[in-house]
Amino acid sequence: MIIASEKRKTNIAEYLLYMWHIEDLIRANNLDIDLIKKNIIDRYNLSPEKAREMTEWYESLIDMMRREGVEKSGHLQMNRNIISELARLHQTLLADPAFPEYSKEFYNTLPFIVELRAKAGDAKAGEIETCFNALYGLLMLKLQGKEISPETAKAAETISHFLATLAHDFALDEKDQLFKHNND
Repeated sequence: MIIASEKRKTNIAEYLLYMWHIEDLIRANNLDIDLIKKNIIDRYNLSPEKAREMTEWYESLIDMMRREGVEKSGHLQMNRNIISELARLHQTLLADPAFPEYSKEFYNTLPFIVELRAKAGDAKAGEIETCFNALYGLLMLKLQGKEISPETAKAAETISHFLATLAHDFALDEKDQLFKHNND
């Protein structure tokens, strides 16, 4: 909750990956708030008020996951909305000749996206979602202590750099500073 709030303000890409991880932590604890208190919340050593706030946050996420039918897999609508917002911004930036560096970053990343989509067999996942799926998968491999090949590390570095650029532009757009050049 505290981490999510800070990440949402500072880096939308990190926020989204963090929220996907929270969804998986909730699933790993069987959507059971008592298990979440014991395995997650209690480990933070929070004041009673902060612990109650965090408990309520997890309870609201559990409720949303149940209502949206993502108890076993998938992502909450609020997280899917962020992917959609990022994808729309991505398309806008690609179409605008005022953002050649963004286009360059994307086209440097595109071969990895194509390869990942082919391996995953998921034709309906968009380019941005494919990038997030790749980084989240890599995060899970690292958490499991699995070895990462040099090729995978290179792809992840390129994808990370691209998503960092998109996240930066997203932050500027939220502050109405991205397209300032059009108003000059």
